[in-house]
This record gives sequence, structure tokens and C-alpha cells, in this order.
Amino acid sequence: MNLFPPTLSAAALTIAAVASAAPIFPLKGIVLWRDEARDHPELTDSISLEFSYATPSSLVVGAKPDGSPIIDWAPLEKLLADIASRGHQAILRFRYAYPGEKLPEFPGKRGATGVPKFIKALADYRETFSPNPGGDGPTYYPDWSHPALEDFTLRFFKAFAERYDADPRLAFLEVGFGHWAEYHTHGTAVKLGKNFPSKEFQKVFMEMLSATMRDTPWLVSIDAAQQKYSDLAADPTLAALSFGLFDDSFMHEEHDIGHGDGWNEQCWRRFGTARWRRAPCGGEVSYYRTRDQREFLSPKGLYGITWKEAAAKYHLTFMIGNDSLAGKFATPKRLLEAAAECGYSFRLASAKADGNTLVVEIANDGVAPVYHNAMPAVETARGEIRAAGTLAGLQPGERRTFRLEFPERPPKNAAGSLRIVSPKLLPGAALPLASAPSGQPLPLD
Repeated sequence: MNLFPPTLSAAALTIAAVASAAPIFPLKGIVLWRDEARDHPELTDSISLEFSYATPSSLVVGAKPDGSPIIDWAPLEKLLADIASRGHQAILRFRYAYPGEKLPEFPGKRGATGVPKFIKALADYRETFSPNPGGDGPTYYPDWSHPALEDFTLRFFKAFAERYDADPRLAFLEVGFGHWAEYHTHGTAVKLGKNFPSKEFQKVFMEMLSATMRDTPWLVSIDAAQQKYSDLAADPTLAALSFGLFDDSFMHEEHDIGHGDGWNEQCWRRFGTARWRRAPCGGEVSYYRTRDQREFLSPKGLYGITWKEAAAKYHLTFMIGNDSLAGKFATPKRLLEAAAECGYSFRLASAKADGNTLVVEIANDGVAPVYHNAMPAVETARGEIRAAGTLAGLQPGERRTFRLEFPERPPKNAAGSLRIVSPKLLPGAALPLASAPSGQPLPLD
């Protein structure tokens, strides 16, 4: 079955069929929420990523005398196992504040924070409340004046990183503060060090995360560009950290400069125009209007720009488009096309034998690098032979040379059986690798 029209790249046209448990485009593409992905098995092969919120309060059952949290990882293990059962990987976002939402651990209290019970039980811990900020429902805010919350947040995320940073079930982590962890408190005045963490604590937190999350790329909201909330964009030391960016209202009518106030694009630009070269860009399509999610995959585009153009302009790796399924454009074929139009797109540009060494050159024809370690490899009867280098960071339009050392001269079909593997992929999965433009494997020179 031909999944792609002739207008798509050779990288899309020459991908071999893969098993249903191995997505065609791992680590990129259109993202569905976990429940939606589970309810649409017909789309299992068309996506590779599922999104889910998580709360510390759902995992923390208490604290030791020294203040270190007692964490029960079982609920998170269940979530990750469920996502992986479909051959997909998770994008997680831990949050404290969520307007109008209910949590099982705090029944009957709409808008409760995800702060653990043992902190809320402290006599001098006092959260604040807004009845309906931004029209989104009742909202409680963590008490960031309390040192126990700061201490816990650092300990919790460090423990999370130590356990899950190298876990292939986790593809990306989104972090932040405020409503939905999106770096804003619309409808409630921000008070640093009270209902929002101080800039001093944010710096400590981000530096800790940058030092501990080494294998899993992590992202913050573009709204962090606002200095009333954060110095992430303004402070060169912070801006140099390894975080990527996510946009929670992508492709809305006034998103870009020249389309209304262009607030979103202004925020992107405050972080510089080259961050995508070293850290991933993603987010969620706008919910400002019903049509935004339902029509952003239309071939005609949305508000004067197509998905392909937007993905290229912002060098996107992924985008949550959960409600696209309520429209008519998110077919299995279209979701695969959309995945091909964002992120990496690797092509085997040349291959030659040099004694017992297979020398290959791989090009990136995509709009962004891959941000996970990924290596060319060949499976042989004696086991896998893997190149020493990595494709991580290979920029669009660039090529990189790799050497695979065989115990004897490589077989003539070695280049044709080349795969791109990664310790951050689920078993059996590989990144797609296009061959020659004709779609035929390159012979050894």
C-alpha cells in the first residue's frame, strides 16, 4: 500500500513496511492523548507518541524523617506500560496547578493542586485560591513561600530523572509552573515566591534538571519568555541550558507575526531563532477555536499556513493534535504524511567497503535534528554491529560519516540492511532510513 503521494520526500517514499508494534516514524509526528490513542487502534501505526499529565501527589505517599519523599512509582509504571503496549512512547508533563480539574487523591475539590498530602498537612503551608481565573474554573495555587515545597520539587524531579531518564518508554518530558505547567496564570496576578516559584528557585530547578536529564530531552513553554514569570530567555546562563520549547496554542489565527499581534512567535523569538538546532520544539495545536484542532491538517492549511509550512518554520519535532480526530483530515494516511513533514528525515547518501569496514554517509533531509542518540547498525549472524558515532544533532541539509567494523569484509547487502537504532527506542523499533532516490538499496562501491 502506498502511504505517501509522489510529492513527499524520498525519505518518506522509500521506507520499508514495519511491524505494527514499531511505528514508522518514532520520536516525532502528531501526538494523541493516551485515552484517544487507546480508543483508536486504527491509528496505532500512524503515530508514535502519546501525551499524558502526571502529578507528584499521585505518586508520593509520604516523607521520611529527613524530608525525602516516599514515592510509589506503580501508577506511573502502569501508564508507561500501557502506552508502550501500543508500540508508542510517552510525553509526560508534571503539573501542580490545573484549573477546574479533579484529582482522585483530593476528591470533591475542583482545581486542587498536585502537591503531595504530606506538604499540604504542614501547619504553615497555605495555598491560595482563585474562583474562576480566565474562565477555566476554580484553581488552587501551590504555596511557593514554603521551603518544603521547593525542597520536595527538587528531590522529586531528581528521583524521577534517576529512574526514568534512560527509560525507552519515555521520549520527552515537559516541565513548568502555573496553569497546566505552561508558565502563565491568566486571570490571577502572578506573585513570585507565593503562587509562582521565585526566579531564584527556578534557576536552581532548571540547572538541576539540565544536569540530571541527559538522555530524555525536556521542554518548557514558550510563555516562559515573559520576564514577569521567568528569566529563562533573558538570562544568558539559563538560556544556555539544554531545554527545548513547547507552544500550547500553535497555529491559532494570530499566532504568527503579521497575523494579529503574533504573540506566540514573539515568544519563540525571545529564546532565539536557533534553539531548535540543539533542543526539540513541539507543543499543542490551539483550542482557541474548534476548527483549529480539527482543520490544521487540511491540505489548504489554516489561517493562511499549512501544517508542512508551520512545521518547517518552527522546526517542529512533534505536536499534540488530539482533537484532529473530530475533523475529517486526521486519517491514518494524513497522520503519516504529517509525521514525514516534521522532525528528522534520514537518507543513506553513500556506502562503501574499506577492508573490513563499512563506511556510510547519512544525510538529514528533514526540518530538525533527532535529539536522542541514534546509531547506524547492521544485524549479522554473529550479532549487531553498531557504529560508534551518533546521529543526534545532525542538522537539516547536513551529512555525517560513520564506520561499522566487521570481523571480515562486509557482505554486499550490508548497506541494504542498515538500520538506525537507539537505546531510547522500544525493542524492535528503528528510525526510518531512506536509500537511494530510486528507492533501491545502495550497492557497496
